[in-house]
Amino acid sequence: MNLVLFRPEECTRPLPASDSRAHHIREVLRRGPGESFDCGLVDGPRGRARVVSCDADGLRFDFTWSEVAPPPLAPVTLLAGLPRPQTARKILGEATTLGIARLVFFRSARGEPSYGDSTLWTSGEVDRLLVASAEQAFCTRLPAVVRADSLAEALARIAVEPEHAPATRLALDNYEATAALADAPAPGTPAVLAVGPERGWSPAERDTLRRAGFTLAHLGTRVLRVETACTAGLAVLKTRLGLW
Repeated sequence: MNLVLFRPEECTRPLPASDSRAHHIREVLRRGPGESFDCGLVDGPRGRARVVSCDADGLRFDFTWSEVAPPPLAPVTLLAGLPRPQTARKILGEATTLGIARLVFFRSARGEPSYGDSTLWTSGEVDRLLVASAEQAFCTRLPAVVRADSLAEALARIAVEPEHAPATRLALDNYEATAALADAPAPGTPAVLAVGPERGWSPAERDTLRRAGFTLAHLGTRVLRVETACTAGLAVLKTRLGLW
């Protein structure tokens, strides 16, 4: 991790020696009493933490926070058909590292319904993945993660939230897209990129996307894994919108 993130309530008590961050600070960063490292508050400022003490009870720190706000997240939503849990983990991590504002996972017509029952979504693992990925990116901001029972419900949520209503609406598709993502219309932000499930969009879902103003676009002739398509698609879209 390039940045160690803390919740506000953690700053007033020792960090337990069993915490993975304590191990990282002692064994990887090799910081001891009197030494400092880069830190941040989740969705708050970055700063420096100085190790005050290190004993069996844990590590104690003094924190100094920057008055400069961290950069905002890119006003981009990734709309993704609910994939198998191990794929969802990769998407959550890479999308967070890329700094997008929101991920919306939905149950798709061709997706496996049982994927939504994974403990990934109920055990707190999603939050841990987001934090670890933000630490890698040297950022404190975490994206919002939303789940919907269908593509129509996911689109309805976007439509009723003006601050998230996308000016650019693009959907990746290997079969009926007529333009490359790099050449597709990108009038502005906020923006949404829709990526289907591992088995692709159903005809009804393509119709739903078109009615909602989405342009179908492709990433070339190669068939990519869902997590690869999400990462590559977000990178291309951010480039098109000047968000780097």
